[in-house]
Amino acid sequence: MSKLDEKKEFIGILKSYINVIVAFILALGAGVSKLYLSNNINLLFWIGILFIVGATLAFIIVARKAHTEIKKLRDIKD
Repeated sequence: MSKLDEKKEFIGILKSYINVIVAFILALGAGVSKLYLSNNINLLFWIGILFIVGATLAFIIVARKAHTEIKKLRDIKD
């Protein structure tokens, strides 16, 4: 497998991770909003908020990594 193919595969994996993180954020957002709307703001609500913030940071990190890997593709000659 050439370096170009390896980089493309790695970028594909990063895209999959981004999709999983987005789905996780949406599911947590739905759960937290349901707790908020039912006036049930307790420890579970705040843990959900913290996980949303953590997942958002993970999304930013993975997205930046994907963008840097895409920029590196220009330098690879097969």
